[in-house]
Amino acid sequence: MLKQNAVRPVVKAIPEPVLRRLPVYYQYLRKINLEQSGEYISCARIAEDLNTLAIQVRKDMAITGAAGKPKLGYPIRELIKAIEIFLGWNNTSEAYLVGAGNLGSALLGYQGFKDYGLNIVAAFDASPDKVGEEIYGKKVLPVKKLPEMIRRMGIKIGILTAPASCAQELADIMVNSGVKAIWNFAPVKISVPEGIIVQHENLASSLAVLSKRLALLLAER
Repeated sequence: MLKQNAVRPVVKAIPEPVLRRLPVYYQYLRKINLEQSGEYISCARIAEDLNTLAIQVRKDMAITGAAGKPKLGYPIRELIKAIEIFLGWNNTSEAYLVGAGNLGSALLGYQGFKDYGLNIVAAFDASPDKVGEEIYGKKVLPVKKLPEMIRRMGIKIGILTAPASCAQELADIMVNSGVKAIWNFAPVKISVPEGIIVQHENLASSLAVLSKRLALLLAER
């Protein structure tokens, strides 16, 4: 069952490693829920399947407000719900995407965001060739309309997939118009005022790590 303090998203600071593990648990539990008829699952089972420690799983689940039963474990459906509530995925957040190039278009077409409470309602681009297009049902609007649309719709999340040359300028426009969090896929770090959240996703850095690890693996053989 869920503790009383799990009825709304927790706002206290949570270590980032925990926040990165919770979606992994969530995806796993949804898969288990579809595949098995049992109502309960133990920390030991989760830990074994995900190659981690049971005590770590127990601590992470405690943060969500979920409570297990002795000798039974956690009710799977309630545990899924607890993670959804804790991460705010039960309340859809609307976002604008800025930069409708290849990467931006791919993100517009990803239907999985809805499972995590994110709805990209429109895209913006400076290219006349892109403006007016519909990409996966999302209209591409001119960047000059971005400030007005952010204020009108009360958008708080911006997804930045623009080139490095204009990323900072576009981030400034979003922040000055009321956006409070930016998911940055541009290949450059952006600067924002205190109180604004930025999550940088550097694909080049991830590829560099992957390539280096592969080179080390091959060298050991």
